[in-house]
Amino acid sequence: MAKALKEKATVNDAQPEVVLDPTREPIVVVDGLHIVYRVYGGGGNKGSAATALMRVVRREGRPQMKEVHAVKGVSFVAYRGDAIGVIGTNGSGKSTLLKAIAGLLPPARGGVYTDGQPSLLGVNAALMKDLSGSRNITLGCLAMGLNMEETRARYEEIVKFADLKPGFIEYPMSTYSSGMGARLRFAIAAARTHDVMLIDEALATGDAKFKRRSKAKIDELRKDAGAVFLVAHNLDVIEETCNRVIWLDEGRIHMDGDPDEVIAAYTEASGK
Repeated sequence: MAKALKEKATVNDAQPEVVLDPTREPIVVVDGLHIVYRVYGGGGNKGSAATALMRVVRREGRPQMKEVHAVKGVSFVAYRGDAIGVIGTNGSGKSTLLKAIAGLLPPARGGVYTDGQPSLLGVNAALMKDLSGSRNITLGCLAMGLNMEETRARYEEIVKFADLKPGFIEYPMSTYSSGMGARLRFAIAAARTHDVMLIDEALATGDAKFKRRSKAKIDELRKDAGAVFLVAHNLDVIEETCNRVIWLDEGRIHMDGDPDEVIAAYTEASGK
């Protein structure tokens, strides 16, 4: 597989140095990014509106705040045409990084710069569970900026790609299995060209047939669009789909480079 950067993958206590490739067009630049969550509460104190109201009534102070430093000084450059896998254990900062690239989380320090509009697709993507799959296709396409004519033109392709059971496209999404919902979300998101497409575990619940189709679709998106980021615990999906892999560990980049090298090192370290 082609490497996204000229340098070889490296493993150091410090994060890998960013080396620019002047022959390629940058589309995402992550520069010294820090993401810090501020979490209120702890123990028996829940951060709900009801408990907050009771504190106001009782003239109590706010619950204790703690900070969670989820991403710690991450820097890298993604180039047009890249498909970048992001791997790491639970809590390593993978989903947080994607949300930051999508503009959904403000940096505590550093920054994220993108050429175009990032689109985040995850297993919890905001489709409406009480509406039918058909209605969600229409709303999803309109939300992505397609007009009604473009939506109608892509409708059958979306339904076919999602490969739902007969008749289920007219059922409420609340009746869908997790796999059916994931397939429909991906099918809707893949119906248009994205500047930067961010996929968070959206392929994890698909069967082998769907994974083959989604890989082909990602390859198509890479040719027609900017870059694709993919978070998945299934390393086979990452290895088959991506031309570059970033390994996050405790909010830092532990390794960045060729998928075969990075996945082999990660597998050895994690004992998988």
